[in-house]
Amino acid sequence: MSADDRQSELAREHKERQAQRAAEQSAKSKRNTFIGAGLAVVVVAGGIFAATTLVGKDTGTPVASESTPSASAPPAELPTAAPTATGPVTCTYKRDTADVPMKYVGMPGSKPNMKLKTMTIATNHGDIVIDVDPAATPCSVNSMAFLAKKNFYNNTKCHRLVTPEVSGLFLLQCGDPKAKADGKNPTDGQGTAGYVFQDEAVGAVPYTRGVVFLTQPQDAAGQNSSQFAISLSDENAQLEPQFSVLGMVRSGLEIIDKVAKDGVIVNDDDITGDGGSTAPKNPIIIKKVTVR
Repeated sequence: MSADDRQSELAREHKERQAQRAAEQSAKSKRNTFIGAGLAVVVVAGGIFAATTLVGKDTGTPVASESTPSASAPPAELPTAAPTATGPVTCTYKRDTADVPMKYVGMPGSKPNMKLKTMTIATNHGDIVIDVDPAATPCSVNSMAFLAKKNFYNNTKCHRLVTPEVSGLFLLQCGDPKAKADGKNPTDGQGTAGYVFQDEAVGAVPYTRGVVFLTQPQDAAGQNSSQFAISLSDENAQLEPQFSVLGMVRSGLEIIDKVAKDGVIVNDDDITGDGGSTAPKNPIIIKKVTVR
């Protein structure tokens, strides 16, 4: 092989290595939650778990809600209904082997507490109180309760706040333990609790205003961990059913609305799906999470 041929081969190998690294980084960035809004659909609203806890008597299929409130309407209350879970429930969690930022504090037990009712997020702006229903999503609530007891969320920043003007969505995303929430850090949105678990109640309820749901990499399944999002608009119902529903905000949405008015730090890579996240200019810092 001549010197020129060897030089050309080295250049080709170098280019291939660069392409491989770029592909690996792109794959990591996909751990950021739902970058695009997806196809628009008719807004179908309703209380949290209206579809998961109300089961059709004849077919056993979920009964969908039919009401369609305006985007400015307050979130519906958690309805009282027969639980979907019958008999003992067992949850399975497994270690997350992905090469992403994580904070591992152990894994939840397999037996969820079915009596838990609320999750309170104490922030630097005030409390956000969320109604949860272990009968509908036992393993999701169990995971949140475990991480809360381990102080996993203490002093973490909600790293993503997107508005319709920026991305067509209006929501707040939290739960990345390593996020800087500065609108610049390329790994914001990738962090986990070091374990993952399967989806629950996916597609049971649209992601309308006040709905809280777990987030996972786009087009993924069974990759739930510590991150969650709070929907701030009925227009988010256009999101494809991919995310496990966790609960419904009872109080505190006005806190996020107020922060949103202060603006966001736009991260162009968030919009294109290449990593990072658009962050609130006025930081939302989680002091403590309590699940009871």
